[in-house]
Amino acid sequence: MRAVLVSPLLAALALGAALAAPLAAFAAPAVSSVRVSIGPGLAEKADQIGDRDLDSLAADLRRTIERRLPSARDGGVLTLVIDDARPNRPTAQQLLTTQGLSMESFGNGGATISGDYVDAAGQRTPIAYSWYGDDIRWARHSSTWHDAEDAFDRLARRLAKDQFSDAR
Repeated sequence: MRAVLVSPLLAALALGAALAAPLAAFAAPAVSSVRVSIGPGLAEKADQIGDRDLDSLAADLRRTIERRLPSARDGGVLTLVIDDARPNRPTAQQLLTTQGLSMESFGNGGATISGDYVDAAGQRTPIAYSWYGDDIRWARHSSTWHDAEDAFDRLARRLAKDQFSDAR
């Protein structure tokens, strides 16, 4: 009978593959497309907030998610809905329609996002995330949508860590 010798390099590669397999389950989900829309509740406030600002928010959320998640042709579809968003400073539309507001006005902002991720196999994972600033002292130095953009970034980081169940 002939003995089979395994080279140390092949043994190291086999061990590395065996160790990497469980880690693959914790990798960020591959996404083939990201769809972002404005929820009906927030769309009703378009007269107050402004269509341009809502379009900008949707584009910003999409860019933020696409920057953080790996893309793949055979990846899943991520559908997100901005259900609510509060600005730190008045939007251009609010300045036009509300007396007493100025760019010196400020407050805590943030956003609520829902949606789902459907992987390539068709398995659906719901997503719900909400974050609002809680310290008015920081709002004075913020841009109009700073806290909402921060909420988008926090969600993107969680999704990149494959924490769909923790994105609440």
